Amino acid sequence: MEDIRQPVGELSIIALHGCENFVSRVDNYIREWRGSDKSYITSVSLPRFGNGEGKGIVNETVRGHDIYIICDIANYGVTYKMFGREVPMSPDDHFQDLKRVLGACAGKQRRTTVIMPMLYEGRQHRRAARESLDCAIALQELVAMGVTNIITCDAHDTRVQNAIPNHGFDSVQPVYQMLKALVHTVPDIDFSHGNTVVISPDEGAISRAMYYATMIGVDLGTFYKRRDYSVVVNGSNPIVAHEFLGNDIAGKDAIVVDDMISSGSSMLDVCYQLKARGAKRIFVFSTFGLFCNGFERFDEAYASNLFDRIFTTNVIYIPDELAQREWYTPVDMTKLIALLVDTMNCDSSISSLLSPTEKINKLLGRMK
Repeated sequence: MEDIRQPVGELSIIALHGCENFVSRVDNYIREWRGSDKSYITSVSLPRFGNGEGKGIVNETVRGHDIYIICDIANYGVTYKMFGREVPMSPDDHFQDLKRVLGACAGKQRRTTVIMPMLYEGRQHRRAARESLDCAIALQELVAMGVTNIITCDAHDTRVQNAIPNHGFDSVQPVYQMLKALVHTVPDIDFSHGNTVVISPDEGAISRAMYYATMIGVDLGTFYKRRDYSVVVNGSNPIVAHEFLGNDIAGKDAIVVDDMISSGSSMLDVCYQLKARGAKRIFVFSTFGLFCNGFERFDEAYASNLFDRIFTTNVIYIPDELAQREWYTPVDMTKLIALLVDTMNCDSSISSLLSPTEKINKLLGRMK
């Protein structure tokens, strides 16, 4: 049947620093689906002055266009010169570049969607003391500059959208992509009840782990973090111990689900606790693999058979030293992002993309 969908405006996809390869693959998908020889990528420049200040330049017309800006605020692999020194870009630098491009568009576009897979300041989303509400303020800044929709992946807390109640905010979960990657990488995985268990590493991640467990049809276990609230280290209360709540996991494969691996200390402790309880194999699903303290501890843990494989998505920067690790598998998200852009450009519903229940059932059905 002929596709009668009509774009709301000419499609323009803008890649900010560090997203060029990812956006190129997104563009290739859309061109293939639409049978287009012309790229939908709009060229921008983000030069820096010697003191570190910058500016944004849009090199093509965007008047009347439906713009999709893709931004990776976690990409520390991009650098710039400041006073002659090579400086890695911080999340603040990436966010400022995003605002520079919005400013350069000067409101000439028909509509603007920002795709920011890792939400800027997403962990600073609520106030527990006299502290800033960085994520809420950032979202309000974007909509004040004309952004209509914001797409993110696995938001730390989706309630932050309450800061912009009259604008679009959607959080994409990579559940189908993670399970598909696991099936392809570990073909002997057995999802039948009694052979696999899904684990939440803390109380904050239990809702996403619950979705995995429900879709697969297996037991759910969870840890809760016992903290020392009398001490603050690096901005948070240190974890004293991980306490486990759940059924016996001896002899079962465990899938640990979380939104990010930061330093990795907490995740490795969870893996240690699972192995101590007799877990057969341990697979870690993490949307964002930051690995802020490097990979050596994970190398040692893998050599000690503490875990079997770690899966993270490619929506943020993956350094070469991570990609080459024997224990690591990247999960490709370019096709899903391309589907979101292609669908939203025609003002069609993205509900099935945000909740891919049918696709997950088909994947699990093929295994059974």
